[in-house]
Amino acid sequence: MSTEQNKFELILINIAGEDRPGLTSALTEILGTHDASILDIGQADIHHTLSLGILFKTTSEKSGTIMKELLFKASEMNVTIRFSPITFEAYNNWVSRQGKHRWIITILGRRITAKQIAAVSKVVAQQNLNIDAIQRLTGRMPLHEGEEAMNKSCIEFSVRGTPTDKATMQKELMELASTLDFDVSMQEDTIYRRSRRLICFDMDSTLIETEVIDELAIKAGVGDQVKAITEAAMRGEIDFKESFTQRVALLKGLDASVMQDIAENLPMSEGIERLMSVLKRTGYKIAILSGGFTYFGNYLKQKFGIDYVYANELEIEDGKLTGRYVGEIVDGKRKAELLRLLAQVENVNIAQTIAVGDGANDLPMLLTAGLGIAYHAKPKVKAGAKQSISTIGIDGVLYFMGFKDSFITDNNTYQ
Repeated sequence: MSTEQNKFELILINIAGEDRPGLTSALTEILGTHDASILDIGQADIHHTLSLGILFKTTSEKSGTIMKELLFKASEMNVTIRFSPITFEAYNNWVSRQGKHRWIITILGRRITAKQIAAVSKVVAQQNLNIDAIQRLTGRMPLHEGEEAMNKSCIEFSVRGTPTDKATMQKELMELASTLDFDVSMQEDTIYRRSRRLICFDMDSTLIETEVIDELAIKAGVGDQVKAITEAAMRGEIDFKESFTQRVALLKGLDASVMQDIAENLPMSEGIERLMSVLKRTGYKIAILSGGFTYFGNYLKQKFGIDYVYANELEIEDGKLTGRYVGEIVDGKRKAELLRLLAQVENVNIAQTIAVGDGANDLPMLLTAGLGIAYHAKPKVKAGAKQSISTIGIDGVLYFMGFKDSFITDNNTYQ
């Protein structure tokens, strides 16, 4: 043992009990009085019950006095305290682990159960990863049946280490989410995750709960024909450009004035107002990259203050649709290109971007973005995406971004 190790001691204290103002101050004041060095500190508060850990370094001569004073103070404040000596070897081993990769695993649903948490924790353990912290991002859990209909529940795990097989881990988490009815996201915890700046959305069946081309087709009397082509395209069974051309051709002769009525009655996705309010107030640039139509994208742009709209332009002559489109089709490849272009325009790293969509033509941008989220997506899209939301509304995106309900006030503003 070195001379320094003989002279100094490392002591871990664990304090538990009812939380109260001034507790941390009183305990650290004792350490400060005796010139102890705090090497690590962590605190959690669960339902007003405190769990506080402090690792400190002090001289062998002072350690007994410090522990005695801490014990008396803990008794005075009606909390329990436990002392554990830490060897220099154990401390150095702990320090060596700090450089390992960190991950954020988020689980989300109408309700989170012990079974879901146990299943996710098991996958983490099988990959030889350590859970450093767990926090709840959502507000109170419902106590009575019937309260869950529009409830949201989210738990975030902070995990450290290098997965034995990251691809397998990702796949297992997605399979668990499907089996146990929750949503999941696994992200590397980097500086880019904490500073995302650009978010791009598909429009139809993502920001709105319909496919606008189907609404137009109903007005034109060709609803069943167009819907069948739309569904096949979203499943990836038909090339998007080909399906798009076929569907637009069926709209020939439709009066263009019907678009205003459709726009004013679009069914918005659950949570869209809350999502857009928070994104705007926190400085995000927002884009719609859609295989739908610019008329409806611009309507949403005006409604929510969206920054960019890239979609398809319907050709109109004498107030009627011609059955043709103008310019280049915004398909899957084009969406990914536009995402990269907007990242350059906004001067952000591609890792600082987010993409959200539901169809096969959204996969390229979902896989290009720093965070790609399949939203109420078709099976093929969920299978190809790394994150998905299927159990709650589109404001669930906020939890994958790390937002907490406690930061969002009742009037949907971010504090």
